[in-house]
Amino acid sequence: MHHTTKAYRCFIIFNYVILTILALLCLFPIVNILAISFSSSEAVKAGSVTFWPVDFTLSSYQYILEHKQFLNSFGTSLLRVVLGVLVNLVCTILVAYPLSKEADKFRSRTVYAWIFVFTMLFSGGLIPGYLIVKEAGLLDSIWALILPGAVPIFNVLLMLNFFRGLPKELEEASWRDGAGHLRTLWSVYLPISLPSIATVTLFALVGHWNAWFDGMIYMKSPDHYPLATYLQSMLQQVQTISTDSMTFEDAALLNQISDRTTQASQIFLSVIPILLIYPFLQRYFVHGLVVGSVKG
Repeated sequence: MHHTTKAYRCFIIFNYVILTILALLCLFPIVNILAISFSSSEAVKAGSVTFWPVDFTLSSYQYILEHKQFLNSFGTSLLRVVLGVLVNLVCTILVAYPLSKEADKFRSRTVYAWIFVFTMLFSGGLIPGYLIVKEAGLLDSIWALILPGAVPIFNVLLMLNFFRGLPKELEEASWRDGAGHLRTLWSVYLPISLPSIATVTLFALVGHWNAWFDGMIYMKSPDHYPLATYLQSMLQQVQTISTDSMTFEDAALLNQISDRTTQASQIFLSVIPILLIYPFLQRYFVHGLVVGSVKG
């Protein structure tokens, strides 16, 4: 009956108003960046761009997309995402499953868990990491972007806690049927762990797609840059471009762009794949994140 009271209706209206305001506050910066990416450099420098493009132009996108290296970098990022997410998922599941067992079933569980947690707090540093990749012969290869981060510890903790929250009776029933650890993991744990798997998949996908610094370090040739690294290098070129050997077409194009318009363009070029994939994982994301983090 309380759903029909005046106080309850006012409460619902108040919630909708507050949530709408918060949604608009989150949306306005994105719309502003989109408007900047479609505006001329003069309008952006004058500060006249708000939520609608001024002197509409596609010059920033043209400047980025006309380079053949863009397609190569896009392909490298796709390959990195496919291989990286696959490696991350396999390593995360294989590490989280044994660590989710009780101490009486896996006596060294606490020791291994602390070893993994230690790596979240401390690392060898940039130079030792580079030397390891170099000595392993991975420089200028796709594996230099994947193997150093093959075991994301935060994802392991999420998956570990999710596994620990599953009913023990399911595992006991599989053992009575003669199943081993791999069969139990494959046939019992994974089918009911889709929310957690979708969560760590999204984390790994976004991490690999947006990473640019490792590409700048481990890739010798710009032809092997992933997309994020390529776009970052393009932004630096806009800031330091020389006009000595510039053609008339290049000068006209450069007159329409700036570092801000190019940066806004690269943001949207980078975020489009994530926006296309996220809706399919959204229904699992919140549930997997909450369930995988509340049980210690």
